[in-house]
Amino acid sequence: MAAPNIRRPGYSRREQYGNFANYVVAFVGVGVGLILLAVSSGAEQRFAGLRTLAGDAGAPAANVAASARTGSIGLWDTLTGYFTKGADVAQLKHEVAEARVKLAEQDALREENARLKAILTLTEQDQKPVAITRLIGSTSSSTRRFAMIGAGSTHGVHVGMGVRSPLGLVGRVVEVGLISSRVLLITDTESTVPVRRASDGVQAYASGRGDGTIQIRLSTTGVNPLKPGDAIVTTGSGGIYRPGEAVAVVVALTPDGALARPLSDPGQTDYVTVEPIYQEALQAEAGKPGEQN
Repeated sequence: MAAPNIRRPGYSRREQYGNFANYVVAFVGVGVGLILLAVSSGAEQRFAGLRTLAGDAGAPAANVAASARTGSIGLWDTLTGYFTKGADVAQLKHEVAEARVKLAEQDALREENARLKAILTLTEQDQKPVAITRLIGSTSSSTRRFAMIGAGSTHGVHVGMGVRSPLGLVGRVVEVGLISSRVLLITDTESTVPVRRASDGVQAYASGRGDGTIQIRLSTTGVNPLKPGDAIVTTGSGGIYRPGEAVAVVVALTPDGALARPLSDPGQTDYVTVEPIYQEALQAEAGKPGEQN
């Protein structure tokens, strides 16, 4: 009986060389990937230029995707409202939430403006935003919390400017491209914002926990005066954010402060405003000549 005509890969020298070359290419690719990962982890700023170029290149497509996402969210909210109590109920709930945030901000702004008028004799004026743009993407599963907006240096955006939605503070700009910018969210572990309780001005710091929540740490030790439901707003200290911007609501107490839920959810946010750096805006206002009587 004749032996079956079955050849193993080792029978052909050509196939042996081909398999060996495939293994070499695979190991080289893994090595290059590990080297790039080590370099990028150790020196993140070296790739800032490449990230901004990539962000600019992907901004048009991201804008289209953001528009589609907004449309799908709006459709889902309408259907949900119809089956619960109608689309009008869903819209009214959203408007009530915005109204509550604006009332808290107005109370905080009135108190802060009184201080500014007494110290700097400034007239009461709202800051004009640098840009109004779409929030075209944000991280949701990573331990780092960033977002991309569809405005860059061509729109007057600079590093350090604050970004907010109609519901509250979103974060600050950390990298700027021509038509897009990268925003460090207030929920990121590297974000720290000077804040206070809106009702009485208790001073604290809001630090991101990397999981979508915020840690509120009191500036002074002693009895913890915070309680669930407290509205937390910015103080204006540090010169980045203007005073009285809504940040979060306390949901649970801790020994040195509280855990809070940010009012602005990037995943549900369509448009945002980019605001000038507060200290620079104050200096520009102070440099204007007084009005002639």
